[in-house]
Amino acid sequence: MTEPADHPLVTAVKPLVDAMGAELLAPSQATTEDVVLAWEGDDVIAVRLPQLSESLDHILAAMERRHGMPLAELDRKAKQGVVRTLEARGAFSVRHG
Repeated sequence: MTEPADHPLVTAVKPLVDAMGAELLAPSQATTEDVVLAWEGDDVIAVRLPQLSESLDHILAAMERRHGMPLAELDRKAKQGVVRTLEARGAFSVRHG
């Protein structure tokens, strides 16, 4: 990314972008599928959203970091909590994908 990383808009959205597994780009690098964010009428940053499979991988990796171990090693109660979180985040909403 060539845009200033210390711009207030970039600073504000970066935690959300990171949590989603998205990517920040210069507006000049944006395609029609990217989201360009403007500040006071000037394009500041573009956000490239992850593909669905990348997003799910990102969510699972974050959950493993949160629990401090691979999800397969969690006890039954913790695994049930993971499934509830995945359901709440829409991981099971795509069928036959």
